[in-house]
Parts: sequence; structure tokens; C-alpha cells
Amino acid sequence: MTAVTAALFLTLPEARRYLWRKESSMAEITHQGKTIQTRGRLPAIGSRAPDFKLTRIDLTDVSLASFGARRKILNIVPSLDTGVCAASARRFDAEAAELKDVAVLTISNDLPFAQKRFCEAAGIRTMATLSQMRGREFGVAYGVEIVDGPLAGLLSRAVVVLDEHNKVLYTEQVPEIEKEPSYERALAAALK
Repeated sequence: MTAVTAALFLTLPEARRYLWRKESSMAEITHQGKTIQTRGRLPAIGSRAPDFKLTRIDLTDVSLASFGARRKILNIVPSLDTGVCAASARRFDAEAAELKDVAVLTISNDLPFAQKRFCEAAGIRTMATLSQMRGREFGVAYGVEIVDGPLAGLLSRAVVVLDEHNKVLYTEQVPEIEKEPSYERALAAALK
């Protein structure tokens, strides 16, 4: 099937899904038991993590280099306005207080203003919250952009752990978006 044929005979979501499949592999996850897909896959273990430009709650832009030669836990979530995402952020923030030379970054599509309100209300003090406010490149580069279903356009729930040189040590694409990640495995990878 050509792209033109796909555009003529498929609905817009079906055409997008077809074209994205042709473009790259996709990860399948579920939302309330229904299959949804992400564009691409998480970076491979042992590979160098893609750099990014994300926005802090003070509206400054940061990249991987902004966090220096420290290990990093990227806690990727759809929205801090959901119970599971909020629980994940609070848990990683609590763990981050005990970690030496590990930066914990929670990344979502929430605007920095909403992230700041969340951090203040939840008492988040250690971890950094980062937004895709200025562009969606992070979601594509890390294979976490949801491309179909009711959450299309948001990020999937995933964890990526990097070493001091931004080499990928551990990844987890949470198979059901309404479940929490494996904190123990992510923390063990960050402490190796």
C-alpha cells in the first residue's frame, strides 16, 4: 500500500498509524486494557542517550549536559495531573533525596506552570520536572510519544537510567500505562 493509497482509503488515525509503522518500529502498550502504540522504541541499553531540549519550571531550557557528569533517572509520565504519575513523581523524589550523584528528572507534556503547582502542592524538593513545552522532539527521540487512542500526543510511562556519560543502563516501557514502574529495578541500575 502506498502512502497515497493509505490516505485515500483509511481514516486519519489509521493512516497515521500505517505511516508511522512504515517509518519506524512501534511499542505496544495498553491503556485500561486497550492496545495503544508509541512512535519508536526506548533507546537501546548500551547506546548513548539522545540529547534533548526541555523546559524547567522556571522556563529555562536544559539538555542532558545541564545535569553534568551524574547518573540520571528519567521518569517519563503522561501528566502529573493523574494519580499514577503523581505517585511516581513523589516516589522518585523521595528516593532522590537519598541518592548521591544521581539526578532524577520527571518529564511530561504538562506546562511548567502546572508542574510548578504540582511540585509545590506535593512537596517535591529534589527532583527536576521538565516539560516538552517548546517541542515534541524528546518523545520521538526516546520512543515514548503515544500515537493513537485517547492519550495520543502524550508521553507513555517509562523509565530510562543513564550513567555519567549518558549511556543507557536500564529502560522500562511500562506495559499498562495506569501501572507504576519498577522503582526497585530503576534505582538498582542507577546505583550500580
